[in-house]
Amino acid sequence: MTTVRVPAGWPATEEEALAVQDELRARVVLDEPGPAPGTGHVTGVDVAYDDERDVVAAAAVVLDAASLDVVAEATAVGQVSFPYVPGLLAFREIPTVLAVLDALPCPPGLVVCDGYGLAHPRRFGLASHLGVLTGLPTIGVAKNPFTFAYDEPDAPRGSSSPLLAGDEEVGRALRTRDGVKPVFVSVGHRVSLAGACAHTLALTPAYRLPETTRRADGLCRRALQEATTRQAPTSL
Repeated sequence: MTTVRVPAGWPATEEEALAVQDELRARVVLDEPGPAPGTGHVTGVDVAYDDERDVVAAAAVVLDAASLDVVAEATAVGQVSFPYVPGLLAFREIPTVLAVLDALPCPPGLVVCDGYGLAHPRRFGLASHLGVLTGLPTIGVAKNPFTFAYDEPDAPRGSSSPLLAGDEEVGRALRTRDGVKPVFVSVGHRVSLAGACAHTLALTPAYRLPETTRRADGLCRRALQEATTRQAPTSL
């Protein structure tokens, strides 16, 4: 497990974080199709918090995209690096997520975030932020639609409907199981929306959530429990 400190110069105020968002958002690449579904590696990242101890744990799980077998995994634990501000949650997580990706023994390929990319009030959620900083293709697959509107997709698996901010399509509500609540897919960086949906379907052969998210969620929760029971917060 990697231990992470808040980087020197990391934004400390809402104004500083908004300025960083504005600068990085201009670097998001939206005109690449991304890797073909079912090829190479696909990596899930997820985080878990203990706000009382000011601790965040991140996990990355690399799967073979064709078989969905685990290829590699890593965890990292650090201090929560930014106060809670809606729309700026990535600043609480990014240093630890970057560390866990760096700790992987193999290339991550496509990165799937448990959260948002363009489907974000400022069009720059964790998936976009992470993609710009790493250069990796990224997508966001969220459990809820944030504040955006959508019509219910048709009941069969694979059905989708636009996720809308007014008239702007910021993602898709995608049915990954027949008759089960959809997930909410958005582009992060260097992947098309159609490609992001195709990857999500390839990663959900049996459950509503992608296998990447399911595996990373369990791993980061275990890492957080280990960190908070065996380490004093001041040692992070």
